Amino acid sequence: MATWSLDQAHSEIEFKVRHMMITNVKGQFQNFDITVTGESAQLEDAKINVTIQTDSINTKNEQRDQHLKSGDFFDVANYPAITFASTAIKTDGNDISLVGDLTIKGITKQITFDVEFGGLAKDPWGNQKAGYTVTGKINRQDYGLTWNAALETGGVMVSDDVKFQAEIQFILS
Repeated sequence: MATWSLDQAHSEIEFKVRHMMITNVKGQFQNFDITVTGESAQLEDAKINVTIQTDSINTKNEQRDQHLKSGDFFDVANYPAITFASTAIKTDGNDISLVGDLTIKGITKQITFDVEFGGLAKDPWGNQKAGYTVTGKINRQDYGLTWNAALETGGVMVSDDVKFQAEIQFILS
């Protein structure tokens, strides 16, 4: 059984959400950990566990970040982490679907992410690396992230759909 550890310096988890129905606002979670255990880097039999520290949210706007950390959104005082635990990995040719339980604010729902395997490589120090791009979308209402404000021109301040993209590198332990 192989264990792949997160290469934090070469990994990121980013999200974007429609703001005022006219643009997207992006952010990242700065502090997270992912472990992968399985027989191969292609993930077929892997178990994947993700823990994201909610207070590490960064949208490059301190006032917005504080609002996202409040009870209106992530309520970091009571829910310090977002977690994901894989339940299945499905492959169809080059297409990989990662299925698992995503928990935000104590609410767990099954979700499927699309995964692109970037490949394997040895770094200059002889470490075996594996790279992935992971994408997906959730409805924030499903996880109790319900704050919003109506706009006088119609629509709302924040869309329900939140898109995720993660660029992840692992090191074979």
